[in-house]
Amino acid sequence: MAEQHLSQLHPKAIDIRRITIGHALPSAVILGPIAAYIGFVMDLTLVPLLLPAIKLQFGLSVADLAWVFNSYGAAVAVGVLVCGYFGDTLNIRKIFGLGVALFATGALISATAQNYETLIAGRLLQGFGAGIFSPLVPIYLTRASPDTPGRALILWGSVAGYIAAFTPFIYGNLLGDDSWRIAFVLIAAFAAGAWVLLIRSHVPQNPEPSTSCKRNYSEILRSRDLLMTFAYVFCTYGSITYYLFRLPVWLSENEIGASSIGLYLSVAWLTFSCISTLLRNLVDRPHIQGIMLVAPLLIAVAMLLLSNHQSFLLIGLSSVLIGAGLACSNAPSTQLILRFAPEGLTAVSASMDITFARIGGIATVSILAWVDGGYARLAICILCLLAAVCAYSVTRSRDGTG
Repeated sequence: MAEQHLSQLHPKAIDIRRITIGHALPSAVILGPIAAYIGFVMDLTLVPLLLPAIKLQFGLSVADLAWVFNSYGAAVAVGVLVCGYFGDTLNIRKIFGLGVALFATGALISATAQNYETLIAGRLLQGFGAGIFSPLVPIYLTRASPDTPGRALILWGSVAGYIAAFTPFIYGNLLGDDSWRIAFVLIAAFAAGAWVLLIRSHVPQNPEPSTSCKRNYSEILRSRDLLMTFAYVFCTYGSITYYLFRLPVWLSENEIGASSIGLYLSVAWLTFSCISTLLRNLVDRPHIQGIMLVAPLLIAVAMLLLSNHQSFLLIGLSSVLIGAGLACSNAPSTQLILRFAPEGLTAVSASMDITFARIGGIATVSILAWVDGGYARLAICILCLLAAVCAYSVTRSRDGTG
């Protein structure tokens, strides 16, 4: 979600079993990926907060603003597929470095954009780079700490969670409504620092790809449970992405400032981090159906609560519910996708997980950006109902319940 999709804070596994582990590596190999991922998470959590200021700066309609948001997501989806295809076979350092460089360049172009078209071009380049490097972070970290890989992954997850939770609130209070360009400069700076650390580090080369194992991609299309889980991801992450896009715009239209908007976004991400931690030992076969079915309900209620824009309590409660819904949909869907992935297609399936999440967000925001608030909430409720049907179908299947 993601990423990862809106769920990308949760590691989307690319098959690391085929990676050769070397000796202990310099700290730059750990700090580089984490710094790059901080830039990635800052974009994920800050851009919704920046949308009202961008709208005002360029005189955009809500539909135009949707493409500032969606262009990045579309490019991430493409980049993730490129990473899924080449990540296991080409030099990981070069692929990762290329993605970080594109991400940093795109952020800098966005920061200096003087018109709408240049901003979209920067977002496209930034998103493509993010899609290439972000799924490779867990591989880099596990290779950097071969004796204690779990510690490196915990450090990564903790940093990502705290950055996601507190960045919108801090940024909204310190820099306010009219400093959206500074946000992109900071994102570019983290990515550029990560790139410098990466080129100064040394990692073992990838093993030569096996020529005896041919990947049959049609196996994915023949897996009903896998396709149903992708549909679940499409619906839930589409709904959550629309919420994260629309909430700042709704609040700014009601003359609520950046500091308050940042607080609501921080509440959502902090809830996501806390609930994800609580669920880490519950996402197993006896519990997974209930968790997956709860997620669409939480998302639907969160959207319905936004009917009263002036009630700070209800808006805050909706942020809590959307964060909880993201947590309840993220890990279970990832677990099922990895379980249902055909042999030899784990990386591709994990990449498609992120891609379906992004496509769901793009489609939902693009369509509902034109729609009145009441009808948009009804559409989100329908998507949540479809997600619940998919969850029930998958978790009741032979493979889902064991």
